[in-house]
Amino acid sequence: MKIKDIVNRDIVNLTNCEHEPIHIPGKIQPHGFLIGVTADWKIDFCTQNISSFVNVTHTDALGKSFASVFGSDEEKQIIEYINEDKIQDVFPLEIELLGKLFQISIHKSHDNYVLEAEPQFPDKEKLVDVYTQTIQFVTQMNNTKSLKDLCALVAEGTREITGYDRVMIYRFDEQYNGEVFAESLREDLEPFLGLHYPHTDIPPQARELYIKNQLRLIVDIGYEPVPIFTIDDKEDKNLDLSLSILRSTSPIHVEYLKNMGVGATLTISLIHRDRLWGLIACHHYSEKNISPEIRLAAKLQGQFITSQIDIRETNDEYTSAQKSSLALEQLSGLEVPLVQESLEIIVKAPQLLDICNAAGVSVISKGKIYKNGQTPSDEQITFLLNCIESQETNGVFTTNKISDCFSEITANVNFAGIIYHSLGNNDHIVWYRPETIKEINWGGDPEKSIVKDNNGLHPRNSFNIWKQIVKNQSSIWRRYEINAAIQYAHTLHNQLIMIMLSEEEEKYRNQSELLKETNSELENINWISTHDLQEPLRKIQLITSKMLTELDVVSTDSISNSLKRVSKSAGRMRGLLEDILKYTRIKNTRDNLQKIDLNKTLKSTLKEMNEIITEKNAVIEHENLPEVHAISFLMQQLFLNILQNSLKYASPDRTPVIKITASQEPVLIHHLYKVYCYWIRFSDNGIGFEQQYAQSIFKVFTRLHNQEEYTGSGIGLALCKKIMQAVGGDIHAEGRPDKGTDIIIYFPCDPEDTLLGL
Repeated sequence: MKIKDIVNRDIVNLTNCEHEPIHIPGKIQPHGFLIGVTADWKIDFCTQNISSFVNVTHTDALGKSFASVFGSDEEKQIIEYINEDKIQDVFPLEIELLGKLFQISIHKSHDNYVLEAEPQFPDKEKLVDVYTQTIQFVTQMNNTKSLKDLCALVAEGTREITGYDRVMIYRFDEQYNGEVFAESLREDLEPFLGLHYPHTDIPPQARELYIKNQLRLIVDIGYEPVPIFTIDDKEDKNLDLSLSILRSTSPIHVEYLKNMGVGATLTISLIHRDRLWGLIACHHYSEKNISPEIRLAAKLQGQFITSQIDIRETNDEYTSAQKSSLALEQLSGLEVPLVQESLEIIVKAPQLLDICNAAGVSVISKGKIYKNGQTPSDEQITFLLNCIESQETNGVFTTNKISDCFSEITANVNFAGIIYHSLGNNDHIVWYRPETIKEINWGGDPEKSIVKDNNGLHPRNSFNIWKQIVKNQSSIWRRYEINAAIQYAHTLHNQLIMIMLSEEEEKYRNQSELLKETNSELENINWISTHDLQEPLRKIQLITSKMLTELDVVSTDSISNSLKRVSKSAGRMRGLLEDILKYTRIKNTRDNLQKIDLNKTLKSTLKEMNEIITEKNAVIEHENLPEVHAISFLMQQLFLNILQNSLKYASPDRTPVIKITASQEPVLIHHLYKVYCYWIRFSDNGIGFEQQYAQSIFKVFTRLHNQEEYTGSGIGLALCKKIMQAVGGDIHAEGRPDKGTDIIIYFPCDPEDTLLGL
């Protein structure tokens, strides 16, 4: 029978170092021995050092049945243990082999059972002691809130249980770069807390083994590997030691630890959601071994962390997430009018930044950019949107390093991270975060984690702190921040749809009102053309006809009188035609509104009316008037018509007094479902009118008195109404027969007032 060792002697080089077959080294650490048996319990693998523990050599054992070498009772005991799967996973088998006590760990490797035997620990801890320590730890664990606090407690507890000089909780990022997240160490040692290590320190195949085998022990870094021998009956025969406790470590890793000055290590995997989240890395600066009970207790420490990761990370984020949720709730419940201008108050609301802890935000709707906080220029925002739209983003895009996505945006921008969401109809919302310059302390230069020389590859031998400055990226967007931003983007999208529908409804309603008003105007204009204009024409025709028939007998005085009557009728026609022209020229001019001071308008109007006011001996009293959005010349025409109307219908029994008062208290006109922010009241002590005519007096060419009593076309108040409609306002009249008339004009809210919901 030919026997051979299965030591893997492949040379590791730059092309295969990340694929080093560390699961089949063909050798073990010397603090125990290994036997591999077939399904029929024939010894197929055996380590060279078996003779150091029992009175048998590997050459004597290979090829023989296990019972013939160690005894049938021992074989039966091991088989019974294997069938007790749950016990096997927790405690090693305590057994006597050839007169000596061992603790055997057993696992299956393909078709073989692998038995790893270590001598019984003479000072092995009692399970009750380990249990007591564990209960104490759980009590302390419940008093911690954050994940960092828990990891610090685990580091302290693990060092207390195991006795290692240094215990680190090592956490990986998305690229498997590591960070010392928590640490407990001997007082005289240099701390590693906060140091980062590159992903190359733990290559992919090592990370895979950490997932398969959650506890890894190196008793003595300076150990001499022990080869595994087998019967030479197959080509490339090997033994997978992925689950082995005694497996020999990669020589590159051993050299790495030696460079750090480490004498022994214990590593416990922290697995979260089927991914290697981190490690509990225990270092000792001399040779050290621990009993299976202590190994189990240390392994439990790792399970405490992994079972709490979600809870503790949730607790860590709870305050910020609660703030984000509250901001989202407040923002979603914000009551603003369904008008496009409401985007101004939405963007200015601090909650819009709070929902995702952004520094700035911009909403782009109907080609207009609304923004708040730290944002790019309008040109940069437009360019950014073009870049995003050129990609297939499905309407959502998030990054904390914009330069990685769009290299052309890196120059002269004040942001590095964004959350983008399309709002449909070429509308968008973007949240921004500025660049956060970070200083990362690495345990050695991450670019020199592997060194090549004439003798091959070696790990770095310098672990001096190497500082890296990270630029062009913002802090990472948390999942709850992204979700809150997306939730509100959907809310805002729906709101924009409602605004569009409301504007369409308002548009059609205004068109309907305009059409109704126009039809009414046409009816009145038709009436004036058939009545008021024909009346002076008939008079002119009658007078001129009579004059023509009586030329021979009519006196000069009679001719003069007739011509005066003709001139008067022609003047009335001219006045009517001028009023019609004025009326028809007033259009809806809301796009041209400007903020004007009505005090100046009133002053100018009173100056123009000075002659008639003096003639009537009228008294004009007025308060301070507000600034409103209107058109200056129309306001002057409005004031002129209202004041002239009051003076025209002044009572002959008393001195005309006109009082002009103003208010900036919002008022709701119920039948119009509108809120106006400013109103001005013109109160006179004239002849007044019956309130039943309050609406009809604003109709074109409507008169409550005959032409002989009060001259005029009846178009003055109709002009006033049309002027107020043109500036988005309204006009009402209140009549008190023989006591006076109140004319009240209402002005719409300013855009900023509208946004406040007034």
